[in-house]
Amino acid sequence: MTSFTLLALLIATSSAVGVIADAINPLAASTVRQEMVHSNRRAKRSLDHIVKDCVMVASEEGHYYYKTTSLEEPTTCGVFLLTDADKLIEIYFDYIDLPCEGGGLISFFDGWELNGQFFPSNEDHPKPMSQRFAEFCGIRKNKQIFVSAQNAALVQYRVPQRGRGFSFIVRFKKNPKPCNILIEGTADVYTLRNYGKHVNCSLTTLYPAHVKVLSLGVGLSFSKRTVGMEVETGTLHKCDKRGLEDFVQLGGGDGLDLAQLSVVDSICGMNSSPDRQVETILCGVTTVRMVSSGEFDNSVTVAVAQADIMEDMNRASLVCGL
Repeated sequence: MTSFTLLALLIATSSAVGVIADAINPLAASTVRQEMVHSNRRAKRSLDHIVKDCVMVASEEGHYYYKTTSLEEPTTCGVFLLTDADKLIEIYFDYIDLPCEGGGLISFFDGWELNGQFFPSNEDHPKPMSQRFAEFCGIRKNKQIFVSAQNAALVQYRVPQRGRGFSFIVRFKKNPKPCNILIEGTADVYTLRNYGKHVNCSLTTLYPAHVKVLSLGVGLSFSKRTVGMEVETGTLHKCDKRGLEDFVQLGGGDGLDLAQLSVVDSICGMNSSPDRQVETILCGVTTVRMVSSGEFDNSVTVAVAQADIMEDMNRASLVCGL
C-alpha cells in the first residue's frame, strides 16, 4: 500500500478536511456533489488542465499539469478522476520532477479513497489492494500506462520543493462490462451484471438517494441459467438471511467502508416488473451491491435519483447519523 494516503491530507490541511468531509457527511454532501455534476456537464474533450486545488474532482480527458509555487509545509493532495459508468480511466505520467530525497512522491490508485476508505471495497475489486497502488518519485518519465478497473481513479501527490511538479495525460476507454460504478450525475438508470462470474458489483453515490428497482434477475432455483428456463419468482426479501449466496443489498452509510454499510433490504429472485416501492436512503453514501456466487448470470437494473434530507425525511427507509 502507498506510504501516504488522503488520511494525511485530512490531518495536514483544513481546506481539504471540508471538501472530503462533505463527501461522506450525510448532511453536507453538496460540495463534492456539485463539483461532480458541474464536471459532468463540461464537454469531454482533450484540454490542458492546471491543477490548482489540493483536492480536485475532474471528469475531462486531457493533459494535467502541476508545479508548486509555495514554500509552505508540503501536504498530501489528490486529483479525483471520474468518468461515465461505461468507461475506464487511462493515465500516463509523462513528466515527473519529485526528488525522492526531498520527500517528493506521486501515486496512482485504482479507485477512490476517502478518509482511508476505498471505492471499490477490498471485497468487490478484482485486484488485491497491493496491486491497486503504484507510487514513484525522482526526475523521469514513467513508461507504464495505468488503467482503472472502473470509472474512478485517483492521483495522489506530495511536492516538497518550490518549482517541482509533474504532469499526466488522461484518456477514457470504453468498458463493455462495467461492474463497479461511482455515480457521477444525480439521476439516471444503471444496470449491474456479473456475466456468470464469481464477482461482486456495486453502484455508489456520494449523496442521499432514492433507489427504485426496475428489473431483477438474481439467483434462481437452477444451478445455471438456461434459455427458456427463467421463471418469474417475484422479488424475495432478506435473501442474505435465508442463507442464499446471490442477492442485492440496498443501503447506505457515512463512508465507503462496507463495514459501515447499513442494509435496508437484500433482495433476489426473477422479477421483470417489480413493484414501485422506492427505498430512500438518507446517508452520505448510498450503495446498491450485488453479491454473486458465480452460479448464475445475475443482473439488476435500478433508477437512482438524488434525495433531499429535509423534504424526504418522513418517507426515508434509512437515515444515517441518528
